Amino acid sequence: MSVSDAGRQEVADGLSDEEFVDALPKVELHVHLEGSMRPRTLLALARRHGVDDLPTDIEGLTKFYEFRDFDHFIEVYLAAVRVLRDADDFAVLARETALGLAGQGVRYAEITFTPFLHLGRGIDADELFGGIERGRLDAERETGIQVRWVTDIPGLPNMNLRPASEGTVEFALNRRESVIALGLGGPEAGVPRPQFAEAFTVARDAGLHRVPHAGETTGARTIWDALEYLHAERIGHGIRALDDPALVEHLRAHHIPLEVCPTSNLRTGVVADYPDHPLPTLIELALPVSLNSDDPPMFGTTLRDEYLHALRSLGLRRDQVVGLAAAAVEHSFAPAPLKDALRAEIAAAADRLQAAS
Repeated sequence: MSVSDAGRQEVADGLSDEEFVDALPKVELHVHLEGSMRPRTLLALARRHGVDDLPTDIEGLTKFYEFRDFDHFIEVYLAAVRVLRDADDFAVLARETALGLAGQGVRYAEITFTPFLHLGRGIDADELFGGIERGRLDAERETGIQVRWVTDIPGLPNMNLRPASEGTVEFALNRRESVIALGLGGPEAGVPRPQFAEAFTVARDAGLHRVPHAGETTGARTIWDALEYLHAERIGHGIRALDDPALVEHLRAHHIPLEVCPTSNLRTGVVADYPDHPLPTLIELALPVSLNSDDPPMFGTTLRDEYLHALRSLGLRRDQVVGLAAAAVEHSFAPAPLKDALRAEIAAAADRLQAAS
């Protein structure tokens, strides 16, 4: 759909795309806590802790977030998280992230954070978790948003990955009150997925869900490895599944969802531009997919923006966008009563939106 066609649809339907998206309840399944730090918060924390090798104003930070490729993005990401030093920092970050999502109509979110990045810098595990829990609960009291945590193994080539894996799993298993899943992030190239098999098997046997990144910057083999060795229940990104028709059929037959993040893929150079993004093809092939924001401030986006891009830049119909919102509920690990409530809320919103149109 062209921009002009989208404009004609808005007039015909009687609702602008913004009104449509704002009225739609949402669930976010792939967003990183550290990557959600607001620019002004990052600048304030850098000043507070004397981190003097980062940009000192919004303009400089915007340029700082211009990524040459995925590896450069990781380099910038690791530089930015150094401003997080104590429980108050983590509480501010968690509260602001959850409130920001709630302001976009998000009712439930599974937010990924990477404890070993901070434990490895000498931050106490209880201080870290106490901070993010304080922020999570403050946001829940203020808005009603429900947040659960995914602990992410930092799959970095220059890191001793065994203690990182073991430490992340131990952290998660000791904090099951709100940690629901184990993830795996970082570069895929040069970081084979089978080496994390033991950590993910321990997580599975202990009842944690498994949601590794795979098939973002490398091909279908990485996704196969995540399924075989990491017992993946959902795949972070996974857009390179299209490289292998057998994998497409496997994901569809076994209903293994992909957490798709279009703007992230553009900003890290994985996809050239929105018209080249495979989300419409994934939907056409009946693969289970949801729409997500990944590292919103770093990529200059929000979940709301992703829904607008789906309509305007990717040419999806409004009923398909409602389908993405409903799919996120189904793919989530929310408890059954909350899922039922979210299903009902999205169905009621869809009915209202159709009547308004």
